[in-house]
Amino acid sequence: MALLAQIVVRTCLGDGESTFRRMMAGAVGARPLDGIDADLVNVGAGYQITGTPAPSATELLLQCLAPMVEHSEGPRPVVIGTGLREVRPIERWAVGEGAVDAGCLDFGKDVTAKLPDLWPVTTISNACSASGHALAIAQDMVDSGEAAAVVAAGVDVLAASMLAMIGRVSQTRTARVRPFDSDRTGVLLGDGAAAALVVADDWTGPVVGRLLATGLSCDAFHETAPSEDGIVRAMRDAHRRGGRAAADVDLIVAHGTGTALNDPVELGAIAEVFGTADAGPLVTAGKGAVGHTSGAAALVSLDLAARTLTGDVPAIAGLVRPIAEATGTRLVRSPLRDATVNLVQVNAFGFGGVNAVTLLERIAS
Repeated sequence: MALLAQIVVRTCLGDGESTFRRMMAGAVGARPLDGIDADLVNVGAGYQITGTPAPSATELLLQCLAPMVEHSEGPRPVVIGTGLREVRPIERWAVGEGAVDAGCLDFGKDVTAKLPDLWPVTTISNACSASGHALAIAQDMVDSGEAAAVVAAGVDVLAASMLAMIGRVSQTRTARVRPFDSDRTGVLLGDGAAAALVVADDWTGPVVGRLLATGLSCDAFHETAPSEDGIVRAMRDAHRRGGRAAADVDLIVAHGTGTALNDPVELGAIAEVFGTADAGPLVTAGKGAVGHTSGAAALVSLDLAARTLTGDVPAIAGLVRPIAEATGTRLVRSPLRDATVNLVQVNAFGFGGVNAVTLLERIAS
């Protein structure tokens, strides 16, 4: 069974350690949109990583991948999940700002040029659960013996085209993401990248936790609306593959997009699988703090999950008045210290009904 040996993250709140520390302190990374005309896309804020110029998806990805070559005794395969890929140059080209190489959409060329020990590189574009699917592929490769170590990665940055889509479906501009809150007004995007080193169980180096399983479903219920049944199937697939019961899960890191559709459907699926008793798992979510990092979201949540194995659990940023569907669910509304967290479930759902649910278990010392 695969192990998580290392995970590296970049969000608007910093690296993984900084992001978690600031989440525990209640930080929110939303700020006025920079570099993209807010009036043009009808979105006024985002969870952006600062910099002049703003870092590209490739640059963020390489920052996370660079540590993955340490202690490598040979090439390590890489599976990269993304929603938009390196779309910014395409957007600039579309309005007459310079030429573009269509090959930039695939990260493989740049990764192997900068980090030759990481190959072959496969890029999959699987909406907002993309890095969860990349993780599932990496786990399969390790568990089947195809490779002793595989890197799963994810990346996306704010893009005008995606922001415009959000702006068209929102009547009012959203100031921040508020998962499961009655006054939520929608989702905002966040810049993000992550890379995880998945290794076999005979690995002799440091270990973060045990990757029990990633359950998948592709329900094709609707172009954008989630399906409770599809989400339930992904959860139960993870439990079946990992050999664990729902009652074994101590904490869920929810997808939690703060949208009218996702939040009640996700809570309905949690209630279907775990029941509504007060003894069910704790539920937290990170997007109120770092935004929706799209293709990187599953691995950004996995890093959050890994850090909660110490017993610290951040509150859901932006949650003040839980929606009615949250009744009976143990939403984390204040940061917790010394919680009992041995098994964490990470939810990631994407447009078109592509769902990925991962189980990460603490390894007893």
